[in-house]
Amino acid sequence: MITIKDVAREAGVSVATVSRVLNENGYVGEETKKKVQKAMNTLNYSPNEVARSLYKRESKLIGLLLPDITNPFFPQLARGIEDTVNQSGYRLLLGNSDEELEKELDYIQTFVQNNVVGMISATNHVDQNIYDALQIPLVLLDRTTDQYPSVYSDGREGGRLAARTLIEKGAKRITLMKGPAHVKPAQDRFKGAVDLLSETDIDFSVLATTSYSFEDAKGWAEELFQKYPNTDGVIASNDIVGIAIIHEALRLGKRIPEDLQIIGYDDIPQSSLSYPPLSTIRQPAYEMGQAAAELLLQTIKKEPGVETTIEMPVEFIERDTTRKE
Repeated sequence: MITIKDVAREAGVSVATVSRVLNENGYVGEETKKKVQKAMNTLNYSPNEVARSLYKRESKLIGLLLPDITNPFFPQLARGIEDTVNQSGYRLLLGNSDEELEKELDYIQTFVQNNVVGMISATNHVDQNIYDALQIPLVLLDRTTDQYPSVYSDGREGGRLAARTLIEKGAKRITLMKGPAHVKPAQDRFKGAVDLLSETDIDFSVLATTSYSFEDAKGWAEELFQKYPNTDGVIASNDIVGIAIIHEALRLGKRIPEDLQIIGYDDIPQSSLSYPPLSTIRQPAYEMGQAAAELLLQTIKKEPGVETTIEMPVEFIERDTTRKE
């Protein structure tokens, strides 16, 4: 591994001189700077950004805290963020909280210790005031609050859109999968669907779920058909649950979409690869990540007229789990 000592030896200068060049601290002549830069290029030396941040008490690091990196929706958000911050010369430190408050607090402390210049959070404990002591810019992603800038999609419209689509496609006995109570976007889309269904004569039922995990999705699907075997339309809490419902329905001998129509939520990549491919409500995950990164960078740079909330539209993606007529 190439070290700062190797660079100093190659350039014929002291380690202290290389350090001053790297950290832009103290005077170094232009010719000497060129020697150091040439040595770094020759040796393919890349300075440790974390070490530099600890030395300078500032960095080009941004903290990103996600609730569950096994859910394909969140890596899509992360990719939008990473591509955007990288273009501006920043790098990400990633934390996965697993929806655990203690892990979230530990990651926040880790980010602060590494002198991140800003933070993006897509977790669910904002209302517990755990970010109040932060002295760096914070942007919430896929979450909303009055306290911090946020980027999110129109969950209520997403719920309404799913319900309206099933009604228009002839579903008569709809089951609405209610997402975890502690996840605000899940409750927004649930309320949107309930509001619209309540205005109609459609027979609908609600099945509450407590997680989005792959492990639990199979259980929710089994419970759905045990409780509501005659349902002919399902609004799943997300695509993972929607795909699990497809598998269980086919196991039970149901025809999709003739006997049962299913609409998921998120439009993760796997939804187009399921069999049959899952109709869903698309959240523009990558674009949401981009918008959150741009908002944070504008805040870090103290640009004037920065938006505090950005709501992005959703859309219905028709595939083969809903009727075409």
